[in-house]
Amino acid sequence: MVADPTKTVFALWNDADLSPEELRRLLVDEVVPDLLDGPVTWASVTVRDEEAAQVSAPTPFPLGVDKPAALLNLWSSDPGLVDVVLARLEPLGLRAHAWVSEASIYTDYGGNRHSGPRYWPDGQRSPGVTAVSFLTRPPAIPLDEWVRRWHGRMSPVSEEIQPRTRYVRNLLIAPMTAGAPPFQAIVEEAWPSPRHVRNPFLFYGAGYNPFKLVWNMVRLLAAVASFVKVPQVQTVMMSEWFLRTPWGEDA
Repeated sequence: MVADPTKTVFALWNDADLSPEELRRLLVDEVVPDLLDGPVTWASVTVRDEEAAQVSAPTPFPLGVDKPAALLNLWSSDPGLVDVVLARLEPLGLRAHAWVSEASIYTDYGGNRHSGPRYWPDGQRSPGVTAVSFLTRPPAIPLDEWVRRWHGRMSPVSEEIQPRTRYVRNLLIAPMTAGAPPFQAIVEEAWPSPRHVRNPFLFYGAGYNPFKLVWNMVRLLAAVASFVKVPQVQTVMMSEWFLRTPWGEDA
């Protein structure tokens, strides 16, 4: 009996200082397609490519930190997956850390008023731009309480306020590489356009009302601060690429 594929997420650091265009080309056109010919069943890539590099993250913190430049979502039943992926990335100057992920899609394309269902096929860049956030759990908050605050408070408040088109929550179950950063979760949030990230009235769902803008900012900040230390959240703007998905042929 073949086991169901397990999702492993790989955060990549661009130690080789590749250009955004070259980083995207290597991951989307070469590395991940090669892995799909081998141990990987399904895959998506989010990468700070040439389009995403034109968009700044809504928060600059933490300052002076070397943040990941890409995220690989790989589903595989092969117990040797991590070694295979690292061997493929290291010669390119791409440092990677991996975690087993327990993923939940809070909102998918077409799940709210901000977008219709996915219409583009596997292998084509998703519209808009994606914010990828790397979260660290404060040691004083037990894991079950941390998840309760994240799933039960943060997710509903941000869904009510913000114009996201897709929201994926990756709870990191176990690190698969030595020396992995102490991230507890990785969040992928897709936005309709760069303008929705740059314009605070759009980002906070305030229309043109400055009072609603302030109120929504306060509500969202309180929800975030209930489960993480805000200055420690690392957010990077990336582009999303579905390379092979169970639903890709239907798009």
